[in-house]
Amino acid sequence: MRNLHAIVVFDYKGSVFNNKGRNDTAMTSLFTDATIFVFLPWVLWRLLHKALPIVVLPILIGILLAVWHAPIKELGIPSSYGDTIGWIAVLVLAFTAGLEMWQHPEGDTSVHAIASPTLGRLLAGAGVALGIPFLLGAILAYTCFLPLHGWQAPLASPLIAAASIGLCISVSALPVLIGVVRELDASQRPLGQLALKLAVVDDAALWVGLAVLQFAHRGTAALHSWTGLEFLAVALLVGLSSAGNWASRHFRHPPTWVIWVTVPIYLAAGSWASMQLGLHELIGAYFAGAIMPPSWVRRLPIEQVGTFALIWLAPMFFGHSGLRINGDALTWPSIIASFALVGISILSKIGAVYVFPPAPGLKPRQALGIGALLQCKGLMEIVAATILHEQGMLSDFAFASLMVLAVVSTVLTGPLFRLLAPR
Repeated sequence: MRNLHAIVVFDYKGSVFNNKGRNDTAMTSLFTDATIFVFLPWVLWRLLHKALPIVVLPILIGILLAVWHAPIKELGIPSSYGDTIGWIAVLVLAFTAGLEMWQHPEGDTSVHAIASPTLGRLLAGAGVALGIPFLLGAILAYTCFLPLHGWQAPLASPLIAAASIGLCISVSALPVLIGVVRELDASQRPLGQLALKLAVVDDAALWVGLAVLQFAHRGTAALHSWTGLEFLAVALLVGLSSAGNWASRHFRHPPTWVIWVTVPIYLAAGSWASMQLGLHELIGAYFAGAIMPPSWVRRLPIEQVGTFALIWLAPMFFGHSGLRINGDALTWPSIIASFALVGISILSKIGAVYVFPPAPGLKPRQALGIGALLQCKGLMEIVAATILHEQGMLSDFAFASLMVLAVVSTVLTGPLFRLLAPR
């Protein structure tokens, strides 16, 4: 019995030491992960006097590490804790992007103010600004890029793959644009506010487009395989929307604690419902934010929460997205293709706004300036490309090129605006 007791005690102590060792290793990996993808980008961002959007820096570091085949897996990177933290942060960013639909920019009464467009003109302008780059990008992807070696998506038809590339090309980065517009001079801020209104519509269209593409990718199987959980997910989304609509009319000013309790419920329920429907969780997080009561949303510190998540948590998602690039896929042909996509994206977006200005009376340089802002891809394209790549709707080569496009277009936003917008 003594020997048996000794063996049991030894096994118990051994398991405790093993668990402690694993926890220590996981925490060390998380610290290294955060140092590379959170603290290093922040230091560079400050040294560069915030000249580059911070979203660009961790993705650049991740891409460089992937291309150089750096042995970071030996350091436990990407860490499991870092993956989880980054993923939750991006869910929060998608949720706040939905909430920002209700954050209407304040009207500008200065001499630089521009005529406010009607809702119809605004929606039409947003549709043209999104539709022309999407169609042009999808057509060129189908005819010029997909025939190239390694560009055909592994699990999707050529039409779905081409539409996926076109959607990424047509994206406008709402979260990044909000920060850019805050930094504009007073004389240029009305243009930025109009660009934000267009980006809100484009942002909503992006998530709808992602949902449609995923349903089209799955085909009739998306409905034939439904069980009771899928119908429960639909009922849950309808219930959330109905509750938000009722609260907007009958419970406009609840206690603050009620709003804070409701926020995680909406976020979790929306994410779970979209996942259950075979869509990406980020789509549900976005629409959960969009259907919250507007009067509640205006009492939330959306900017502070979004900024904290963007700077201190989400960079691990961005950096890990860069690491997911197949370093061998980012060859010189891929880099050339990336810059071709940059040219297509910039020219089609600026051209669309120039051909059909979103507000009456816009001068040519004002339209060009708005187009320069809307061509910014930033966070939205990174998230969209990551979703499509994970589901086999983009190849490694297309994913790598689109990540480079996101970085380059975001970096060029400021210089392009200063070059094209009226002074």
